[in-house]
Amino acid sequence: MSDRLIDEAALDLLAVGGAVLGSGGGGDPYIGKLMARAALRRHGPVRLMALAELPDDALVVASCMMGAPTVMNEKLPRGDEATVAFRRLGAHLGHRPDAVLCIEAGGINSTIPLVVAASEGLPLLDADGMGRAFPELQMVTFTLDGIAATPMALADDKGNSVLFETISNRWTERLARSATVDMGGAALVAFYPMSGAAAKRAAIPGTVSLAIAIGRRLADARAARADPVAALAALLSGVVLLDGRVVDAQRRTVGGFVRGEAEVAGVGEWDGQRLRLAFQNEFLLAERDGVAVATTPDLIIVLDSETGAPITTEAMRYGLRVTALGVRCDPRWHTAAGLAIVGPRYFGYDTDPPELLPRFVEQAVGHDLVGDQHLRPE
Repeated sequence: MSDRLIDEAALDLLAVGGAVLGSGGGGDPYIGKLMARAALRRHGPVRLMALAELPDDALVVASCMMGAPTVMNEKLPRGDEATVAFRRLGAHLGHRPDAVLCIEAGGINSTIPLVVAASEGLPLLDADGMGRAFPELQMVTFTLDGIAATPMALADDKGNSVLFETISNRWTERLARSATVDMGGAALVAFYPMSGAAAKRAAIPGTVSLAIAIGRRLADARAARADPVAALAALLSGVVLLDGRVVDAQRRTVGGFVRGEAEVAGVGEWDGQRLRLAFQNEFLLAERDGVAVATTPDLIIVLDSETGAPITTEAMRYGLRVTALGVRCDPRWHTAAGLAIVGPRYFGYDTDPPELLPRFVEQAVGHDLVGDQHLRPE
């Protein structure tokens, strides 16, 4: 990436870093990377715009995939659905959007907005609405700021598209989820139209740069034959929750979500300990020997222990050697309002977030974050 342009080299790093921040969700980064690569080759690199550069009167629209990530693995998109939804929403608003926004940092949803930005010749904002990935549409900082998800457009691989106007962001999630199930379990979405002033107030800055920095850190560690997991833990002030081997993984697609759990048996200094991971698209709860050691809204990141490659919830399988990290989320999620919509109790877990995880020392990205927390058991 030069002069804040996202080219194919930066795309490769972004796809990896987005999958790391996705906390196991956000869709398969490989599929999104293929779609974005095709768009970049056809239309050229995409400008990455800092929030501070955005005019207050600009129109910003978020783009993403909605549905169960496992469906996207088996039912590939046609390729233009995201652009169709984006243009449909712009036509409805009577104003061509001025910038594209990631709704979340995660897997395919870090790269789908690149497809739209390249195709439409628009900048991509260096920001998102979660700082990670969450499974439901209302789980964004925009909701905390009172920004409406609708008008919203959905498009599927068959050529169908639909517009929504709803009374709340929670109703947007309910109605759009039903439509997505009928569309085959996955759809592409354009929503949360907002002004530049609102985006600067409500969005989480720097997440695209952070994802690229994560991808670069992992690549550099591998090239130097260093420990990629330790390198990533240092970058994100992450806490190692357990290092071990997956001994059980169960998942099912229900109501437009991938739900399930996995169990990891510790090896080496973690021998004799077990980590249970529960997920709904994303990893939401990590219990070590029956005690919650990390929960939503903080990030639970599962990595291949040897390569540092992120493992999504749909890729968890018996025999994988993995390391689980806990990483502190954006502080807005630890407010009462934030926990009400993304905390563990919202998802039915009878616990509060544990105070294990250190806070980011520095949120500004595009360079290394400071801090190194690689904690081991007593």
